[in-house]
Amino acid sequence: MTMEKKDIKEVLEKVSAGTATQEEENAAKYWLHYFSKNDIPELSEDELNQETEAIYKSLMEGQAPAKVKRLWYPAVAAACLLIAIGGGLFYYNQRIIPEPTTEVVKNIANDIAPAQNTATLILANGKKIILSDAPVGLIAEQSNVSIFKTAGGELHYKAKAHDQGFVAENTGLNTISTEKGQQYQVVLLDGSKIWINAASKFTFPASFASLKQRKVELAGEAYFEVAKDKAHPFIVKTDKQEVEVLGTHFNVNSYSDEAATKTTLLEGSVRVWNNNEQKILKPGQESLLAKNSLSIRKADTEEAVAWKNGDFIFNNEDLASILRQVARWYNVEIVDDGNHKNLYLSGTVSRSKNISAVLNALEITGKVKFKIDGNRVIVTE
Repeated sequence: MTMEKKDIKEVLEKVSAGTATQEEENAAKYWLHYFSKNDIPELSEDELNQETEAIYKSLMEGQAPAKVKRLWYPAVAAACLLIAIGGGLFYYNQRIIPEPTTEVVKNIANDIAPAQNTATLILANGKKIILSDAPVGLIAEQSNVSIFKTAGGELHYKAKAHDQGFVAENTGLNTISTEKGQQYQVVLLDGSKIWINAASKFTFPASFASLKQRKVELAGEAYFEVAKDKAHPFIVKTDKQEVEVLGTHFNVNSYSDEAATKTTLLEGSVRVWNNNEQKILKPGQESLLAKNSLSIRKADTEEAVAWKNGDFIFNNEDLASILRQVARWYNVEIVDDGNHKNLYLSGTVSRSKNISAVLNALEITGKVKFKIDGNRVIVTE
């Protein structure tokens, strides 16, 4: 189906109202990503990234779509509408894009739901608690520490009513472990808040009493909002590095199947070090530890914490990395023939959607197709 520019806004309104045909919906979604047709100005990769970010930020802040200098305005309106209805926004980072067909976006059978808000809590005595099964309220006590599960599905560590500040004795290490397809949040005794991503393990003292440092360990990914306490530095230890802070907001990505450990700073200051060197990060920077070498670069902070805010945001991301993130979030095995090493994509899709929303968005590029077979996702081309 071909489509004139004047028709797209009308069709997208029909999509939103649920009255569009499948053919109209497919073609409209295709045109959303087709920025180089006829008299539509050709955009550089940087301009595409800037326009996508402007659209996304405007939508997330509840504002009218940001006006852009070169994009055809109805395409911007279409982009905002599609994101608002959960369709996602993706584009291929090269300028050769195939003509639209009715097969661009397909319905996928055997759909898979997104990650659940659950994890396994392992207490100092070895007892395991499945948090999705635990009741709201008090679920455990350790010495002078009480552990509560809130109605919103978070863990809160609190000193017992007669204690103030740090409790009088240490109570051993606790661990919150998430499998693929799980996530969780915890508020530590000092007030620090931690968001734990899928396939991660976070180990911490239930109490920091008499400890000079608030030292925790992470395997996987977590976002930290650390409570300020100059007398007790907060240290995050991974298998390759340590991060020291006094009170700040930052993200650590230390998955074993990723090429680098990334530490992204949003607020405050942190010191990152490994066996060979150390770096001080400023807000808006991130460190990369790869092959035992530590470097600093400007960070896309929105992309780094998108998982914590409920989105996939990819900025010129290689397909293999995208597929690893999808596999962890949806607890699936993804089988790829490895013939997409030079495929880089950018875009946004909500993590609250079923896996089909992500796969459909990727398929819009015309460069990949997927098939779901039970708990396996097969890249068919």
